[in-house]
Amino acid sequence: MSDGFVVAIASGKGGTGKTTVAVNFAQMVCESGRKVQYLDCDVEEPNGHIFLRPEITAKRQVTVNVPQVDLTKCTACGLCGEICQYGAILCIKEDVLVFEQLCHSCGGCVRICPEGAIIAKSLEIGAIECDTAGKIDFVSGKLNIGHVRTPALIREVKKHIRLDWLVILDVPPGTSCPVVEAVKDADFVLLVTEPTPFGLHDLKLAVELVRQLNLSSAVAINRDGIGNRDVEKYCQAQKIDIAFRLPDDRCIAETYSSGKMIVDVLDNYRQQFLGVYDYLERAKAKLDETRRFRVRRMNY
Repeated sequence: MSDGFVVAIASGKGGTGKTTVAVNFAQMVCESGRKVQYLDCDVEEPNGHIFLRPEITAKRQVTVNVPQVDLTKCTACGLCGEICQYGAILCIKEDVLVFEQLCHSCGGCVRICPEGAIIAKSLEIGAIECDTAGKIDFVSGKLNIGHVRTPALIREVKKHIRLDWLVILDVPPGTSCPVVEAVKDADFVLLVTEPTPFGLHDLKLAVELVRQLNLSSAVAINRDGIGNRDVEKYCQAQKIDIAFRLPDDRCIAETYSSGKMIVDVLDNYRQQFLGVYDYLERAKAKLDETRRFRVRRMNY
């Protein structure tokens, strides 16, 4: 790819092989000479480092602002509770309760307090680790145990995106708010699924999500050969490309279980992962042409 392309590797459910596809794809493309960046946005349970084995030399803590109330200044007017749409701050008689985990750090309560009784204090929610895994630029976020500010930490991870590189986003599973935060603004979404009833059910949810966000997407089928062909029939009916198939192979499972890369151990799968890159090159060309067409129409 001549310039940057951001690809989100996502799945409607956990355990489909999303990270397996993401790390092996990153490794194979890097070996072919392209500039690759891997961002582990699955900050609640990041595991890309198990396979890529980066030498972490840079780590920083991530904080968000939450309200802190000085009760000696507070007049219990209740304006802070009225402006908060998330119930994170509540005035009860002459006391003010702050629920830090509900706070979205908008700062509205700080601004509206007529007495200046509310200030913003820092709350540590997690950390970001950066370095290289071979020639792969590696960034990973890790949410602190007990915290729920997943989207905020994902935003911090995505600030490291190199727009002139091929960027691979390893997305949290499911279709909740963290997934939306991770995939939005991506150029393309590769949805990893498995050919089972559960896989199909959650694939449908993921497809609906990316369509709501107006994102281009394709499907990767992991453990191909088990279950049935309902996933293929669904993709055909919905005109969704199947960009990649990884068969149900015991050798793959053994390689994964030992924390090793498929492309390092099983040579016969190297070309298949490189084929994902070839597919994405064609998808990027189509997207670029579509964008140029829209620009031409706007200029008329």
